[in-house]
Amino acid sequence: MKCSEIMEALRRLSPEQYACDWDNVGLLVGRKDKEVRKIMVALDASKEVVSLAADRKVDMLITHHPMIFSSLKKINEDDFVAEKALVLAEHGVSYYAMHTNFDAVGGMAELAAGKQYLDLRDTSPIVLSGETGEGMGRYGKLPRPMTAEEAAEYVKEKFGLSFVLLYQGQDTKNQVFEKIAVLPGSGKSEMLQVKEQGYSLYLTGDYGHHGGLDAIDMGMTVIDATHYGLEHIFIAYISGYLRDTFGDAVEIIETDAGCPVKVI
Repeated sequence: MKCSEIMEALRRLSPEQYACDWDNVGLLVGRKDKEVRKIMVALDASKEVVSLAADRKVDMLITHHPMIFSSLKKINEDDFVAEKALVLAEHGVSYYAMHTNFDAVGGMAELAAGKQYLDLRDTSPIVLSGETGEGMGRYGKLPRPMTAEEAAEYVKEKFGLSFVLLYQGQDTKNQVFEKIAVLPGSGKSEMLQVKEQGYSLYLTGDYGHHGGLDAIDMGMTVIDATHYGLEHIFIAYISGYLRDTFGDAVEIIETDAGCPVKVI
């Protein structure tokens, strides 16, 4: 099985042309004609994951978040990103990233809103991607009316999380919500659009103190599940997709390094 064949299957699911202009997706390290018998799937190409890929002698590493965003002028151990690329190249690991193309088409938003996780009804994309009918994020009806705290507990249960952050004004503490907007990853820049569509409960990540205060001032309630919290589902989904597509032709290793944020 060639790396190029794996890449083609992933492109059928989430074509690279639907990635955002600022993004960096596709084959970032390695050769297309690499013979692939063992694949590791992870959320991020952290140093831990890259070292594990080398130790486990995998042929291909697939992640959601790209390891390389900005230009690299030197590939040596002086830069931590370049050093990871060097380790992958030295060990013959082809490295592929599928980020905002997976967010938009064939992946993250539909998965998060679907029956396995949030189980939302009457869903529609927050940000449309061309004429695909898909896109980033989902609007939808909750499976039952909930307060924000109940919704936060529901999110923790469904995504297997130990905590989420809740930004909510005191005057809406007892408000019951029937619908929610969800945008896995970092969705702060879409909040105004969500509000304009009549949604006051927003589930996303990377919100932060001042963003949370702004949301409260605007009458919004935000559940921040962290960037990891709503996107670690990528690992099991892509692993399952590859197993369904290629069967026993390749071995799939799922690597979940866990949330890098801990509440002590």
